[in-house]
Amino acid sequence: MTEGTRLRGLSEIFTYLRKNETPIYVITPTPFSLLGLDQWVGSLEFVNYFDIFEGAHPRIFVPTRAGPQDFNSMEDVANYLVQHPEFVARVNRRPRGKAIFVMFDDRTEALCEETGIDIALPPAALRNRLDSKIETTRLGNEAGVASAPNCFAEAATYKELRKAAKAANLGTDLVVQTPYGDSGRTTFFIKSEEDWDKYKAKIIGQQLKVMKRLNHLPGTIEGCATRHGTLVGPVMTDITGFEELTPYKGGWCGNDISPTILDPGIPEKVRDMARKFGDRLYAEGYKGVFCVDFLLDTDTSEVYLGELNPRVSGATPPTNLITTTYGGCPLFLFHLLEFMDVDYEIDLNEIQNRWTDYDHWSQLIIKQSDDKVELIVEAPRSGIWQMDKDGQISFVRPALNIGSVADEHEAFYLRVYGVGEYCYHGADLGCLLTRGRMQSDRRQLLQRAKDWGAGIKGAFRSVALMPKPPVNPPTDVTDGKWF
Repeated sequence: MTEGTRLRGLSEIFTYLRKNETPIYVITPTPFSLLGLDQWVGSLEFVNYFDIFEGAHPRIFVPTRAGPQDFNSMEDVANYLVQHPEFVARVNRRPRGKAIFVMFDDRTEALCEETGIDIALPPAALRNRLDSKIETTRLGNEAGVASAPNCFAEAATYKELRKAAKAANLGTDLVVQTPYGDSGRTTFFIKSEEDWDKYKAKIIGQQLKVMKRLNHLPGTIEGCATRHGTLVGPVMTDITGFEELTPYKGGWCGNDISPTILDPGIPEKVRDMARKFGDRLYAEGYKGVFCVDFLLDTDTSEVYLGELNPRVSGATPPTNLITTTYGGCPLFLFHLLEFMDVDYEIDLNEIQNRWTDYDHWSQLIIKQSDDKVELIVEAPRSGIWQMDKDGQISFVRPALNIGSVADEHEAFYLRVYGVGEYCYHGADLGCLLTRGRMQSDRRQLLQRAKDWGAGIKGAFRSVALMPKPPVNPPTDVTDGKWF
């Protein structure tokens, strides 16, 4: 394109991205978060730690492992991949490109500059500041997006916590959050001194968000803050805490994407909340995709702001699936446009309206529940699996994309850990997307979800080890999404 050219409308945007020659590296442990984006964007490839398609995907590059790696965070994985000699050599053979991560830090930024690639995401320092639940609440208040009744406090004793809650008229049944971390690990339900004693070691010494406990339905929505305003994807409800899928009480283990699970008018409230919040993020200097959790008060139908994930997140795969399948345009394309050297104009409302009418889909995140560390000697393949009328599952065909699912009897499974890896308590075994719902309107896990979880876990076989094995890359970090 010549300097000063402006893209007008979706057709020109699609053509520009399809013909893109700037290398775009999606540097993540697996390709799950943005799988299929390579069909829309030229010169895009996935740089992964896990070879989950066993070399069959033409746009996935997996550097050779130099022995076992001991990672403490997803940032460590990003840094390992960026400075891997094979990746550096690959980058040096090409024009200067752009990188996309789930998690990264200032070390990653320095390595990318040294390697000769630009990060197509907001700066790590800004993301870290916005990731605080305290900061999210403040920005929400400024945007006119309310959180559940709350106050900020520090408490060294249960008495101090009660005093702060009483001053804010929050009652005695409290939800307490620390500023950073996965809500399944850093949210504490406290209504007695016994509860306080159980959690105080994880609470004392931090600024806390103290909330009134509500009867609520939790959900998620992904947005993209752009120069033209904020676009938002489908409204999802969360699947959390089911022991068949996760060992963590309150831990995230999937989403239902359904047009009927929420009462009429509620999805519009959620979308309006996300748009307002996204516009406030853009004014703060943040652009591109973000994920907002919301709480629906089932007693009053009020929608409250939950927490912010200022990044590609676990909501990204179903968001791009829905916006592509039913709207013909992945939300993430607009993230890329914000970080590419091009001007564009769009009809925001026309695009937004493409994404409001969709079918039933769901995703499950399956973790190991057994408290053991063993070597995996058999693992289910990535691809299309099928469930029979008795709830038994079997592999039916290879597939590289989520949209290959034909009906509600099939599911796309993307493996994380495979043969030769180590399974352990809380490890993400894999991700599964399928048509239909996985939980009822009363938030009970449906039998088909239980069968899928049991079937996938049953396809693994592992053996005990002597001596102690090396450490795998951690899976359940930050917001619990190891993709």
